[in-house]
Formats: sequence, C-alpha cells, structure tokens
Amino acid sequence: MNGASHNPRNASQRSGRSGPLDAVLALRDKFGGGNDRVAGKGRGRASFNLRNRLLLVGGALGLCSIALVGRALDLQVISNDFYRQQGDARSLREIPIPTSRGMITDRNGEPLAVSTPVESVWANPQELLKNPARIPQLAKALGVSPDALTRKLSQRAGKEFVYLKRRINPDEAKRILAAKIPGVFSQREFRRFYPQGEAMAHILGFTNIDDLGQEGLELAFDDWLRGKPGAKRVIRDGAGRIVESVDLVKAAEPGRDLTLTIDRRIQFLAMRELRSALERTGASSGSTVVLDIATGEVLAMANLPTYNPNALSVGNPDTHRNRAVTDVIEPGSTMKPLTVASALEAGVITPHTKFDTNPGWMPNGKYRTTDHHNYGVLDTTGVITKSSNVGAAKIVAKVPNQEYYEFLKRFGYGHKTNSGFPGESSGVLAPPSRWSGTTKQTMSYGYGLSATPLQIAQAYAALGNGGKLIAPTFVKGERHEPVQVLDPAIAGTIMRMMQTVTEPGGTATQAAILGYHVAGKTGTARKFNEFGGYSRRYVSFFAGVVPVNNPRFSMVVVINDPDPAKGYFGGFVSGPVFKSVMEGSLRLMDVAPDDIDTWMAAQAAAEAKRAKANGGKPTGTVLPAPTHASAALPAPVGLVTPPGGAR
Repeated sequence: MNGASHNPRNASQRSGRSGPLDAVLALRDKFGGGNDRVAGKGRGRASFNLRNRLLLVGGALGLCSIALVGRALDLQVISNDFYRQQGDARSLREIPIPTSRGMITDRNGEPLAVSTPVESVWANPQELLKNPARIPQLAKALGVSPDALTRKLSQRAGKEFVYLKRRINPDEAKRILAAKIPGVFSQREFRRFYPQGEAMAHILGFTNIDDLGQEGLELAFDDWLRGKPGAKRVIRDGAGRIVESVDLVKAAEPGRDLTLTIDRRIQFLAMRELRSALERTGASSGSTVVLDIATGEVLAMANLPTYNPNALSVGNPDTHRNRAVTDVIEPGSTMKPLTVASALEAGVITPHTKFDTNPGWMPNGKYRTTDHHNYGVLDTTGVITKSSNVGAAKIVAKVPNQEYYEFLKRFGYGHKTNSGFPGESSGVLAPPSRWSGTTKQTMSYGYGLSATPLQIAQAYAALGNGGKLIAPTFVKGERHEPVQVLDPAIAGTIMRMMQTVTEPGGTATQAAILGYHVAGKTGTARKFNEFGGYSRRYVSFFAGVVPVNNPRFSMVVVINDPDPAKGYFGGFVSGPVFKSVMEGSLRLMDVAPDDIDTWMAAQAAAEAKRAKANGGKPTGTVLPAPTHASAALPAPVGLVTPPGGAR
C-alpha cells in the first residue's frame, strides 16, 4: 500500500476537515515529529493518541473549574454564615461606650464629687512589637524606660490590648498620639474629682482607677452612682483604627446624682475648729459630728488627720478611715445623763434626790471610784453639773442590771446606727450575764462599754428630740421612722439638768453660746495601755444640744490624746470647738435665740463699756464680738488626773 494513504494529514485533507488538532499535527510533521519519520527510531515505544490525551486534560480542567465555581457559590451564597462571622471577627468589633458617675452634691447643691473626661492610652502589642525602633520614642512620651516598656509588651505579645497610661489629661494623650506610632491608640474614660478636697474626704471616700467606689459614700452608693456603660459596633482596619461606626448596640446610661444631707459650710467650720483644737492642745487626732435633731440628718462629720482624695498616692493610708463611725471609744462622763435618765425612768430617784459624795470617793471592788474634788452632798442635777463619778455610781446602784442594759440598748449603744456608712462599728455593750462586780458602777460614768462618736451624737439627739431616737442619714430626703425610747417629760428634765453644765459653776462654761441655752456634758476618759490597764493618756469629749428650748443641733466633739501639759479636761479641750461650730451653724441656719435676756444684758454691757471708753457718750448698738475657738486660752492651773473616773 502507498504509505501516504496512511497519513492522517492526507486523510484529513481527503475528508475535507481541518481544526486545531490538524494544526498541531502539521507542526509536528514540519519539525520532524511525524510517524513516518520516526518509525525507525520509535520502534519499541507504545504509540499514543494525542487527541484523546488533550481531551482528557481539558475535561479535567473543566471539572475543576466547575468544582471551584460550585464551591464559591456555596461559600458566598449558600453556606456563608460561618465565614461572614469569621470575617466580621477580624474587622467588626463591639467596643464599650464609657459613662460617667453621678455627681454628689451637698444639701444646697454644691458639688462635692464630679466626674471629668480623661484619656487612656493603650496599644496592640502584636502591632507595636513589629516596629521595635519606635519603642524608645514611645517610652519617652510615656515617661518610662524603654526596657520596662519592651518587657511589658513582650509579656503580652500574644494579646491585642494593653494599657500604657490611664486617666491622663486629653492634651497629654493627644501629644503621645501625635507621634503616630503603629499600634498605639487612646480611649475616653472618666476620672473622679473632689472639689472640696480633704474637708469631705472621710464622708465621700474615693474611687479606684476603674471608677468604682472604694470607701465612704462612694462605696455605699456605688450601684446608684456608677451608671451603665453602653456598647457600639465598629469596623477596624488592619492597624486597629476605627474606620466606621456600624451600629449602636446599647446606649450608655450615666450614673444618677446623689444629694447629701451634709452642709458644706458647717463641714468647713467643723474641720477648721477641729484643726485649731488639735494645734492648741497637741492632740494626735479628733472627730466631730453634727446632727439635725428633728430629721437625723448628718450635717457635718469631720476627722483629723485627713487625706486628699485627689492624690491618694500621697500620705498614710491609715488616715483613710472615718474615725467618727469606725473607731470605738469609752464615752466617759457623756454617759452620766443617760444613767440619770434610766434611774428617773425606773422611778428610783427624783430630780431632787440627795446623794452624799463624801469624802470624794467610794470603793469599787479592789479599786476606787473618785471625783476630781469632794463635792459633798449633791442633788441629782448637781451630779451632772459637777460631773460626779461617785454620785453617778450611787444612782446606778438603784437601777436593776437588766433595766439599765436595756435602757442603753434603746439609745443605740451596742449596735450600729443603721446610717448605711460602710465599715460602721457597733460598739461594745456587754449583757449583764458578762458583767463583773465592778462593771455596772464604772459604766455609769462611761467605762466598761464603748461607742462611736456618731452613736453618742445620736443618743444626745434623742434627748433633745423629746425622747425620740432617729437613725442618722447621709442622704437628703431619706427619713427613718422615729422610735420613742424615753418619756418626753424625762427627756426635758435631763435637758434642763445638762443646761447647768454650760452655766456658771458647770464644767463646760467655755461651750456656752451667747443668746442661746446650751445643754451638754463633758467627758474625759483614760485610754487603755498595752498592759490592759489605764494610762495617763486621755480622750476628751463634749456632747451637746442647742438651743435647749427648741433643739435644732446635736454635736459631739472627740479629741484624742491631748498633751496633758496643755490641758485635757473635756470642757477645756472640746468645749470651745462646740461653741465655735454651733455659733456659726446657728447663724447659717437662721435659728432664733432662746436666751434673749442674756443676749440683751451682754449687749448693754458692751455698749456701756464702749461709752465709757468714749467719754460717756453713747456709741449706738454694738454686738458682742464672737469668741473664736482658735483664740488663746489660759492654761489650767494645777490639773489633777481624776483617779478612776472621768470629768
């Protein structure tokens, strides 16, 4: 046969067909790839069909294309939820919207605690560590060493968030961000600021770096003040920058404001006079509480030493506690009016009952109960006027143990006042089953039990309120139900007895206020020593109510550890603080005088003195100059420690 008859090209030509395969075969023939030229060389090799092979490859590629299109359709249309979530997780973020705490104001709307916007600088360690050359520049802007910053970032290399500097001035944050260091950002936060500084520190407390209440009323009302942060969805780019705000998930709810019963003006008066007393007497610390008798509202509560809540890193943390509600002390002779009241209620004495206090002491087990002087025979009022320990001991001996215990409990001793202040102490009032043979006798003049200054102020407020006890409150508008703990007639009798304490012949004439009748009681209690006995160190008290005829304020002053060489009796140490603070408070609250005769007499005497100095000519109406607690006072002469008692 002719070999040409077997050539595919010829066959194609004969059939009149041509195509891409024929072109490939033609090229093969042209460059020596034909079957007839390689027949001799290709003997022994298996022949192959190029057309079929190319069809096979094309079919495989087609199937792959169909599979890819199907998979893409599945991912993008049919089953796209998972991958959409994964994509969103890398670009879509839900970030919090910070909110401010509510403002705290005093009773007159003066701001005591406010939240101010600040910035916190943070970084993405993964992004920042990719640019180590920029770390020294960032460290300089932050005010830290490059090594410390590098170590901090390295320890959190697997995280995407770390704070670099928190709660700083927005201008400082802007300066740090101006360097445009990769992976460094800022976010808005709020910082608490206390405009009144240390004067209100113990009442308000403070917040931590996360703006959560830690002490005082900031802690007690944290849920009320804190508010609720919001949330929003944003899209971030690869560098962590917010590209777009997508959705508001939850709106931020700012904290609610809180109005306190505190009067800022009276608080500053109390702080100023307390500081003056500590400087005058060399005492180590002091506390004072002022209550509104009719409502139980705390108008002022001052403690020294104090601290600045705007600079917590400075100073001693021991100064953070509110001594007026956390520290318990033996109340000394401030207990004597209650001892007398319990005996009057029990019907075992009358206001005119006589008590022989000779020779100025009486036995108390292996100890003695002594008076500062031998006061001889005293009636019930005289026991309070002269602050006789012997007289108080003889009175309490007539009162049954259980009745005396229950009486003191009714007046708030031995349990918290329910003021709501964090960390409030309940004091110590042991039941009669735990009394020894000397306990009740020493309790009658203020030893063997303990109380906080707030508890003492509450008890005296009850005496001034016709025997109705009202739990103290720090929130304006909050009212606790009064509890009748003493017959109003007996409460009035005790008030008149305590009035003699501030009048001539009493132990606290330095607490008298011109134009007002003042009812009060001094107290001077010895402090425990490390051996379980009593030392020659003292706590000096004055507790009082003013004015007597229409009681408005109850105030307690406690001065701890005054220098005995400068005087330590309660009337001398604490009485002037009461006088100065109450003088100012009565004027600020526009309380009418209840002792006009004395006021007019003093006015006339002052006018006569001025007229005499002016050659007998009248000079017009002149008011007597008020006495200030910081005025120089003569040191007491021949002070003697009252053995076994308080005065």
